[in-house]
Amino acid sequence: ICTFPSAKTTNRVIGGHEAKKHSRPYMVLLEMHNLGGTKTFCGGFLLNENFMMTAAHCQANSYSVKLGLHNKQDHIDDTISVQKAFPHTEYDSATYNNDIMLLKLSPKVNINDNVKPIALADHDTEFLPQNCSVSGWGETNWTTKLLPSKLMEINVTLKDDVLCKNAKSYLCIFYDMKQPNFTDIDFGDSGGPLVCEDGRAFGVVSSFFRINDTAKFRYTKIPDFQDWIKSTMKKALKMNQ
Repeated sequence: ICTFPSAKTTNRVIGGHEAKKHSRPYMVLLEMHNLGGTKTFCGGFLLNENFMMTAAHCQANSYSVKLGLHNKQDHIDDTISVQKAFPHTEYDSATYNNDIMLLKLSPKVNINDNVKPIALADHDTEFLPQNCSVSGWGETNWTTKLLPSKLMEINVTLKDDVLCKNAKSYLCIFYDMKQPNFTDIDFGDSGGPLVCEDGRAFGVVSSFFRINDTAKFRYTKIPDFQDWIKSTMKKALKMNQ
């Protein structure tokens, strides 16, 4: 397992372009209401009419879940509350290990053309997918820290880096920060999905680490958490019976 100092959560879609409107109907803009009245944002994605997924470091006092959104300045009717948050019980805020969280929604989500769930990658995913993408409403430029109003997306290529071959619960992507094109590299909004060739969510955007001139971007690996996801959903639904 490779962990580095100076971990940061991510809130960027550096070098991305605007997504086609409603082409990612599973995307969620998660508004987090913190103690003291401040608001922050994470990405997330819809799993079914009852649940969405995000990163465990996106915990807050309360939430507003915005669905069917493309331009975040638009008024939308599909704003849902969170009945209960289920961060992974072994989430470590120091290392960002097990950085995954389920949110039980209330009321149930109305599924329509602009609001649809995304399937998750299964246990039986043997090989690391190559062609993936991330999306969100985070910063689009390292220098200006420009925040777009519209949903942005960018393609990413996963690499089986030798430094992270033993990592089982997350994916690691390394970049040389001295490369001239480093500012064009994206790693996505915190809590958003890493969506790969088959259209399923393979990872959750987690954190960014820097050591010397090397940047490491981490995504929580969804297939390794399938048992936890299923058992947590079952437990949450039983609470309402």
